[in-house]
Amino acid sequence: MAPPKPKLRPPESCRAGKDGSWSTLRACVSTSDFVYIQMFQRIMGLGHVWTWRPSFARFWLGPRPFVFLAHAPQIEVAPPVILSSQKHLDKSRDYTFLHPWLGTGLLTSTGSKWHSRRKLLTPAFHFKILEDFVEIFNNQSIKMVKLLEKKAGGECFDIFPYITLCTLDIICETAMGCKIGAQDNSESDYVKAVYRIGALVQHRQARPWLQPDILFKLSGYQKEHDACLKLLHDFSYETIRNRRKEYQESKKNKGQEVTEDEAMGKKKRLAFLDLLLEYSDGVSRLTDEDIREEVDTFMFEGHDTTAAAINWTLYLLGCHPEIQARVHEELDGIFGDSDRPVTMADLREMKLTENCIKEALRLFPSVPFIARELREDVVISDYHIPSGTTVLVVTYRLHRDPEQFPNPEVFDPDRFLPENCKTRHPYAYVPFSAGPRNCIGQKFAQMEERIVLSNVLRRFRVESTVRREDLRILGELILRPENGNPLKLYPRKAQ
Repeated sequence: MAPPKPKLRPPESCRAGKDGSWSTLRACVSTSDFVYIQMFQRIMGLGHVWTWRPSFARFWLGPRPFVFLAHAPQIEVAPPVILSSQKHLDKSRDYTFLHPWLGTGLLTSTGSKWHSRRKLLTPAFHFKILEDFVEIFNNQSIKMVKLLEKKAGGECFDIFPYITLCTLDIICETAMGCKIGAQDNSESDYVKAVYRIGALVQHRQARPWLQPDILFKLSGYQKEHDACLKLLHDFSYETIRNRRKEYQESKKNKGQEVTEDEAMGKKKRLAFLDLLLEYSDGVSRLTDEDIREEVDTFMFEGHDTTAAAINWTLYLLGCHPEIQARVHEELDGIFGDSDRPVTMADLREMKLTENCIKEALRLFPSVPFIARELREDVVISDYHIPSGTTVLVVTYRLHRDPEQFPNPEVFDPDRFLPENCKTRHPYAYVPFSAGPRNCIGQKFAQMEERIVLSNVLRRFRVESTVRREDLRILGELILRPENGNPLKLYPRKAQ
């Protein structure tokens, strides 16, 4: 039986305008048992706290102070304080546990290194470059559809692993230009290492007693962590060396040899790794380690987040057959009875499909928290928050603000029609973060999500088997359902 919710009332000194000092910003959550309860579940248990204005909650985790924000006007005030600030760009220290795997790539770097990397990498996500990835999105999602056909007969099964393996295949091919065949062999050493190291990082982040290096080593987890790390890094370095060699040879032979594809008028598709090699050669010299940091970062960031978004969209459409029917109608109007691949022109026609994804990301944002480490004192809503505090923007709660989203728990894709967005606060909806450190790959992700979903929904009708009120959610590195996403698939057309 769930423990009773504490009877908390906001004391007078915990309201804006009374006293802006840190000492009177009262703790709105008991932290004595915080370390034993997952952060996300604890915060969500304080739903009544977020009805206060301003929506502040503070707690201490050992010697570390944290502040929760979940109200758009707090997150971005004038002058910019958090997300759009040019000063507070440092991620929280929890990201340091990713350093052994990702180094200090775009996700985890700070200061001048982050600025130079962001400037260097931005052209890699230009619209014209992303267009080259459409073929990969189609091929891998169609492979998933063929695997799902074996389940499409009303059998209840968990679709989440299928989606995750598909997005892992996509990000590996687009990031490194090689195929790992995750959908063909989910038991490969590489696939298992990707999943296990992510689980170990999350395990360590949630347990303060494992965070000191010496205690992590004594626990026995360090050995397994290092084994996964070696496998992943060896794979990345080998791929980089091979692609660098190919790149150097192609430079030498430029203008001398014409490949079969070029003779047929086909341009070679460049992976993210190839673009880094080009930038390294012409703009800024990057070592193999520099390139490995960025490739591994996009491997980490680019599959789990997208898989979660696709999963939640299918779950919600499976809960709302009337909205799913509208999506089917839209897709039928675009594709008819054709099984042809999705094109860029098709994506522009998927208005409702796109809005369903946006609404799913509102209700279930792939990243439930956005964390910033303050490097100097700030004032938010008359509260003085000192340097060294970790500020957590609770995206899951922010997206449920009834002032911005009436009836916030209702799944309503029409919220994102242009006429319904006009008066909404610009920081009320931030599934890809916002400001200077927003997600550099958000256009990539949005294209991938629409193509994968449309290929699934053109062929199947989805029925969710877990009611919203029975849904249990885990707020780990990624927001995911505790027990997967059990649903039923039914073929829409004769196979």
